Amino acid sequence: MFFNFAQFLIEALIIAIVVEAVLSWFPGALQSQFGRILTDITEPILAPLRRIVPRIGMIDITPMVAILVLVFIQQAISHAGGT
Repeated sequence: MFFNFAQFLIEALIIAIVVEAVLSWFPGALQSQFGRILTDITEPILAPLRRIVPRIGMIDITPMVAILVLVFIQQAISHAGGT
């Protein structure tokens, strides 16, 4: 049961990161109420990574790195849970 919840949580975080990244392409979209909620959800994951992952020009690759880390964690949980 814990493993299923963890898998669900990771999938939800990945979706939130992708949606936030797409919204960042539209001026003012992250300042909407929905954008602020997404930021509140994703910043605890993205903020520490932003201190480590350098920008490539004007491109922030932190969301891609975060997704890769989350997928790695998801795979580790999947193996630990036997699913």
